[in-house]
Amino acid sequence: MNKMKLCILGFGAVGQGLAKVILMKHDELIERYGLDLIITAISDSSGAAINNDGLDAQKALDIKEETGKISKYPEYGIEGIDGIEVLQKADYDCLVEVTPTNIEDGEPTQSNILKAMNDKKDVVTSNKGPLALNFKELIQTAQKNGVKFRFEASVGGTMPVINLGREALAGNKIHSVQGILNGTTNYILSRMANEGTEYEPTLKEAQELGIAETNPYQDVEGLDAACKIVIIANSLMGWDVTLDDVSLHGISDISSNAIKLAQEDGYLIKLVAEAKDGKLTVAPMLVKEDSPFAVNGTLNVITLKTDLSEDVTVVGVGAGSIETASAILSDIISIGKNSE
Repeated sequence: MNKMKLCILGFGAVGQGLAKVILMKHDELIERYGLDLIITAISDSSGAAINNDGLDAQKALDIKEETGKISKYPEYGIEGIDGIEVLQKADYDCLVEVTPTNIEDGEPTQSNILKAMNDKKDVVTSNKGPLALNFKELIQTAQKNGVKFRFEASVGGTMPVINLGREALAGNKIHSVQGILNGTTNYILSRMANEGTEYEPTLKEAQELGIAETNPYQDVEGLDAACKIVIIANSLMGWDVTLDDVSLHGISDISSNAIKLAQEDGYLIKLVAEAKDGKLTVAPMLVKEDSPFAVNGTLNVITLKTDLSEDVTVVGVGAGSIETASAILSDIISIGKNSE
């Protein structure tokens, strides 16, 4: 039996989704992988709960739902403690960093990750910020300290991209990558195409359904997709690029008339992220109505163009609490299996 102690920094939708998935899959993980996951610390903006013998995940979820504060966890709750302090106090083997993304400077996620790595702890994250800004430093720090660093959930939600390229396509040279990597914009453009609606009312509908954020800027202007294509280019193609290297154009100026004209010629307009010929681009592009990129709703799709396997295309759900948690869990399992 391989017991792995987890420290979860961030207990929003993704962090709670992970706790639910661990509860759901606990016995199966032991049976299939000999892996017993124990959550010893959880933090949110209110503070943390720390018990080095293991917290009750269901109790943590119930308290978060009832009070909104993990620091209210009986006996083990601590108010006002930040991520670095949690890492100093907690006994853990793997940090799961799922705090909100900050694409300005990557903090506090970057400091949390570097602290864990320098303490010889493995790290799994869904956070795009530090990876899009300081990928090289994070990878080098992990290598220097001999720890594992996994970040599948930072790119495609439940859609396997990083692990596909690194493992299933090992030995292939990836020449280029092209993908729809943002579910919010794909939902908006799909609705505009299917219903003939204009951008603003369609965005408002997406916000009411919880598909778009109250402030949708990072999604609709292409920043979210840009972060993801940077991570893919660095991790799968060996590039050394940051968010500043991406040529960006969002979807806010796309009209229903433009979409209608495209449809008359057998095309759809999609926000496509591309890494090709040394250049990174995120922009609305025409895709054929019968192509793999003609996906509706919040689905993501990506095509990796390789030398041995030719074109490999994957479609999957790009967001969601449980869906993103599934990608995090796959990374945790990978670390656990390789730690035996």
